[in-house]
Amino acid sequence: MNYYSLNHKAPNVSFQDAVIKGIAPDRGLYFPENIQPLPDEFFKNIDDYSYNEIAYQLIKQFVGDEIPKKELKNIITDTLSFDFPLVEIEKDVFSLELFHGPTMAFKDVGARFMARCLSYFNKDNNNKLTVLVATSGDTGGAVASGFLGVKGVNVVILYPSKKVSDVQEKQLTTLGQNIKALEVKGTFDDCQDMVKTAFLDSEITDKMQLTSANSINVARWLPQMFYFAFAYKQLKNKQKDLIFSVPSGNFGNICAGMMAQKLGLPVTQFIASTNINRVVPNYMESGNYKPIKSFQTISNAMDVGDPSNFIRIQNIYNNDFEELKKHLSSYSFSDDETREAMEIIFRENNYTTDPHGAVGYLGLKRFLNKKGNMQGIFLETAHPVKFLDVVEPVIGESIEFPKQIKEIINKTKEATLISKYVELKQFLID
Repeated sequence: MNYYSLNHKAPNVSFQDAVIKGIAPDRGLYFPENIQPLPDEFFKNIDDYSYNEIAYQLIKQFVGDEIPKKELKNIITDTLSFDFPLVEIEKDVFSLELFHGPTMAFKDVGARFMARCLSYFNKDNNNKLTVLVATSGDTGGAVASGFLGVKGVNVVILYPSKKVSDVQEKQLTTLGQNIKALEVKGTFDDCQDMVKTAFLDSEITDKMQLTSANSINVARWLPQMFYFAFAYKQLKNKQKDLIFSVPSGNFGNICAGMMAQKLGLPVTQFIASTNINRVVPNYMESGNYKPIKSFQTISNAMDVGDPSNFIRIQNIYNNDFEELKKHLSSYSFSDDETREAMEIIFRENNYTTDPHGAVGYLGLKRFLNKKGNMQGIFLETAHPVKFLDVVEPVIGESIEFPKQIKEIINKTKEATLISKYVELKQFLID
């Protein structure tokens, strides 16, 4: 499998090179040259397959022969070492819980898969590889955990100061070893711009090999297809039209779901549910894509004003706006609406959502109220414990710390404060 840049001004590369480079030299995102749908029988008989077998069938064409079959299956087994339960909240409304991994966020899947791919590619290489990643919340912790102790790999994580939760900050600043954290005076978009600039700075890249572990990296992005198929496997009624509502910030997660749909997963519609950072809802209403300055909200992982992966979504549908509208709806919700949804879900269904899951629920309900006889799944992308200051006042109860959080919550934060790109550059060079 080869990958090309969506800016179309760089050479095509292998899967290995796309993973190691992260982003193309022309600053474009890599995209697979071909998407070959799986046989209809695979999805008709999905109940007969294990999670590991499903994941292998979904990902193998995108890896090709660059990782041997046995090694790829081992990577998948190691990646999927936790559960992905589908919980019915109310009639025809389900929560797909993606927080049972080591950092209690959906990004554990992509981070673990990518780390293990890089470890395989780097096994005979004595040169150090530096993973440079920006996070708006959960990416940093997932990447830190996934890459902790990986041979030949250093990790540098940029996160916006005072714009991630306390638990999220502890997860990315307390591990030590090969993990370094940079606290940036600014927004997530500022962090992401610094990362993209570093990739194109020859004074850095001449001295070290950089790669990214954001969802711009194909090995972080594509494995997220897995749990859309896992959710479908768990549905008892597979005849009813299926809707997925995805809390969306950088749009890598929903884009992976759309890739699963291209492979044949029977999904009727995707809902991109956002907070007030509504660049995509605006686009779906007007046809005019215009990045915006990001605003801070209680669903901080979605505080993105220029989502990197949306260009991939447009490419999936051949840059045809009318075709895209057949598959994607997008709605925006305020913090007040999010809190109200969290309270209603808890009171009426005895179920606790985090702010991002609540936004996903709101988007799903809005669509189902319009369209009627369908079933829908919203993605509960992080454990509510990661947002205690938001969740506990809403539900009026304390949330017990799971063991994953108990292990890090009392550790000492270690981070370097920066405000300008030149400081990142000096940190990397030093």
